[in-house]
Order: sequence, then C-alpha cells, then structure tokens
Amino acid sequence: MQSKPISASRITLSQMMGPQDTNSYGNVHGGIIMKLVDEAGAIAAMRHAQKPVVTVAVDSMTFKEPIRIGDLIIVSAELTYVGRTSMEVRVEVRAEHPIHGSGRITNSAYLVYVALDSDGRPGEVPPLLLETEDEKLRWEAARERQQRRKLTKG
Repeated sequence: MQSKPISASRITLSQMMGPQDTNSYGNVHGGIIMKLVDEAGAIAAMRHAQKPVVTVAVDSMTFKEPIRIGDLIIVSAELTYVGRTSMEVRVEVRAEHPIHGSGRITNSAYLVYVALDSDGRPGEVPPLLLETEDEKLRWEAARERQQRRKLTKG
C-alpha cells in the first residue's frame, strides 16, 4: 500500500448551533459536540483508509468553555497515527461568533478507529506519510498513547 499524507484526509465540519442543540442555560449539549467530534474523526479515518471505520476509543474530552446558541461550531480532524488496521485522529472544536469572527478552542480529543474490510473484519490501512517535523512529533506522541491504550486494554 502506498503511504498517504495527513493532508489527504484532513476534514473540517461547520454547523450553526440553534435552540434545539442547547440546554436550559443556552449551552450546547455535550452529546451534540461529541457526536460532531466522532463524525469528523470518522470521516478523516475513512478518507485515509478508503474503507468504512468503527470507533474503538475516545480519549478524554475536556469541555473548556461553553458553546452557545448562535455560535458557529468548527470541528477539524486529522490523523496523527496509523497502525496496521487502526488510526488515531486528533479532533479540535472551535466556537466562533459568525459576525465578529472571534473564536476560541472549546474542546479537543483523540479518537481511535479501526478500518473494516468487506467482511466486516479489521482491514489494513495505508501507512501515514509524515511530511513535517510537527507531524513527526505528533506521530511519536500518538505512538506512545497507543502503547498505553494497549497496556490498559481489559
């Protein structure tokens, strides 16, 4: 399989948050944010693998700041690590005021997906082509996270 660069599968989703997305305080429900995070991560993983994927792990997600009605939520995802059948994806959530353009990072998380072959079993994925020093550093950190996940798997 030929290596693929991170840029080939990078994805950004945007969505305006309305009253249907919020609780009685006007804050967007955490579940809405988590759903968008998983969707963006899965799309990035599918683009890389060119196969369906399933979510197998979500590292901790911290809600740093609330997202409110009227905010534009921008969810960006890119691969950080690839194994034989699994992929780690870093997802970052930004909330932006659509008129002022002022934005802030509200959430980030690492998710792990496994590619599925035509029989629904784990399928091999292309290696990740690391093009920058930053990508190489993120790969090393991701490799360490993956090793910790395997040790705590139970």
